[in-house]
Parts: sequence; structure tokens; C-alpha cells
Amino acid sequence: MICYSNQMKISIITVCYNSEKYIRSAIESVLSQTYQNVEYIIIDGNSEDTTVDILKSYESLFGGRMKWISEKDKGIYDAMNKGIRLATGDIVGVLNSDDIYADSNSISKIVETFRSYNVDACFADVRFVRPENLDKTVRYYSSEKFNPTKFRYGFMPAHPTFFVKKIYFDRLGYYKTDYRIAADYELLIRFLYTHKLTYVYIPMPLIKMRTGGVSTRSVKSNYILNKEIVRGCRENNIYTNMLILAFKYFQKIFELINIRN
Repeated sequence: MICYSNQMKISIITVCYNSEKYIRSAIESVLSQTYQNVEYIIIDGNSEDTTVDILKSYESLFGGRMKWISEKDKGIYDAMNKGIRLATGDIVGVLNSDDIYADSNSISKIVETFRSYNVDACFADVRFVRPENLDKTVRYYSSEKFNPTKFRYGFMPAHPTFFVKKIYFDRLGYYKTDYRIAADYELLIRFLYTHKLTYVYIPMPLIKMRTGGVSTRSVKSNYILNKEIVRGCRENNIYTNMLILAFKYFQKIFELINIRN
């Protein structure tokens, strides 16, 4: 059992590339958190727009709690791994560059959960919102009914809400960089199914996610995603196939019909 002090440190990783349009809102979302023992790490892929200038403009506002690097990488999961290796926090989470936390108490709720339940990980829900109107929910992704047996059907807890003790990246491995879209899915299988980390679900929307992410853009992206989910399941001794995964799209339709406002 690992005991944490009252000053549990949270490391938040953001990966970005040519993200000048939305990176400010992600940074300000972290900056606005009421819980202060937060280390914010931004890994930029050598952006060619004004992203780096924006990062520089926020450094002083974090009072030494912000780290960033800008250099070429081998893709989004390589960049995430860089950020995690730089992290010095007890707990690690990932915030996408075009996402924001649902409110200023989001990280406080994460800390409260780890303190109260003494688990290895936690996750919550996501509101998918319109890029031009963050108060307009177009889909609500609930992690409430997740359990590890559902991985074979294409279901996972909302990855942007997933926080886990950093020691498990060192013990169980990082994101696999030979995946294009679903390395997060494979990592969650490995952590929650194969190695059975303990977790708790937080019944609240933790993240507002702008629609149009890497894994939701096109039929081709979804095909690649599903192929990689099949691979991730196979590598962790879970049987599934493309037909089984097709059933998850009925759940997405249900989510669109039953948006929680």
C-alpha cells in the first residue's frame, strides 16, 4: 500500500502540434483548478504556428509548475510517453490539447477520490461539445457501466478522464507507439484487465471534449481503430473480432438520443 501526504501531486500531460486554435483553453482549464499541487507538462511536436509562443506566455502564471518541450516526435503516443517520463507526480492524467476540464474542481475531485478509496486508478464521464459552443452537449459518454469484460465489445472507460498512479507506467509499461489510434485502449486493457488494477468510477462529467478528434473523424479512422482494438484484445488474451465490435455503434446511437444536459 502506498500512502500519500495531504499534498498529493497530480501530473497532467498535454500533447499538441499546431494547436494555436484551442491550446489556450486547455491551459487555462488547468490553470483555473482549485487544487494547486498540479504539475502541468506540455509536449509539443515542433509546431509551425504560434503554439510555442502561447506556451511561453503562460509559463510565469504557473509559478514553476509548468514544463514544456517542443521537438519532433514519433507520434501522439510517443509524445505522451515523453510527458509521463518527465512527470514527478503521484498520479498522472492526460488532457487533450482541444479539451478542457468540466469545472475548476475537477482535479480536486480526483484527489478526493484517491484519498477516499485508496485505488490504483479512477475515471469518469465525458461531454462531447460543439467546438464553437462548449456549453452545447452533443453526446454524453458515461463510464458508469464499464467493467473489464466489456473490452471485447469495444467499450472502455473514457480515456481523457483516466487517472492512475504513476508507478504503474514504470511497472506495466507505457503506450505502445506502433499503434496509430488505439494505444490508449490497449493500455487500459493491460492495466485494468490483464493486471487488474483497482479502480473507482466517479459519477460526473470530468471533461468537455470538442468533437472531431483523431479517432472519430472518418470511416477510415474508425476501421483502423477497430483493427487496433482487435489487436490490443488479442495481445491481452481477450477474444473479439470486427463483428463483435460493430455492436458498440448501437450504444453510440443511444448516447446521442439520451444526452444529459
